[in-house]
Amino acid sequence: MQFYFIRHGQSENNALWDNIGSSQGRSVDAELTDIGRRQAEILARFLSRANPAAAANGRDSQNIGGFGITNLYCSLMVRAVATGTYIASALGLPLVAWPDAHESGGIYASDEESSECTGLAGNNRAFFQAHYPNLVLPEALGEQGWWNRPYEQAEERPIRAQRFVQELMEKHGQTQDRVAVVSHGGFFNHVLTALLKLPKREGFWFAMNNAAITRIDLEPEKVDLLYTNRVDYMPKELIT
Repeated sequence: MQFYFIRHGQSENNALWDNIGSSQGRSVDAELTDIGRRQAEILARFLSRANPAAAANGRDSQNIGGFGITNLYCSLMVRAVATGTYIASALGLPLVAWPDAHESGGIYASDEESSECTGLAGNNRAFFQAHYPNLVLPEALGEQGWWNRPYEQAEERPIRAQRFVQELMEKHGQTQDRVAVVSHGGFFNHVLTALLKLPKREGFWFAMNNAAITRIDLEPEKVDLLYTNRVDYMPKELIT
């Protein structure tokens, strides 16, 4: 299996942090900015290109001949769904929601004085059907909101990443599938830590720009990290 972890385009919260260096005034479920939408469009075109004759070798470790993605997933956070929608349209693939691929913390509000975080409901089935009618939703999603639980604590995040990796391998591990998941920078760190079986420790961070691509080839007894944080296809003025 080829596994492509893709970060969403620039969100309102990303732009807020870039502008003021703080999350004060953050959205609980940020939309893409105009830049984020442009990034998503360019990303979608890049992923849809195909030129098999140009591949350097059978493995094509840099995807010179194209990507050939067979399965496309996204988290249920709006910025990931919106980015995934551009990709799904360009590739002619269904976009399937994967709730466990959400960003650290989940859907929550943060008190600006106490920094206390309170879990919120999140968007419900009616919202997604109205705004993203082609998104394949989990059967269990109803009208109460997809999150609808407390704020996700730090110790819960690596456990979720392990669960995600296990499910990924159960679905696609013994196949030649090329699987793309549109998700988030914080979750990327937990997933990569799980896949590479790195020790759990503070003080390191795997950078992931908006709309960046990481490719990991997964075999039963082997994990190959071919590239990470790839944004060479993006115009310099749009790299965020």
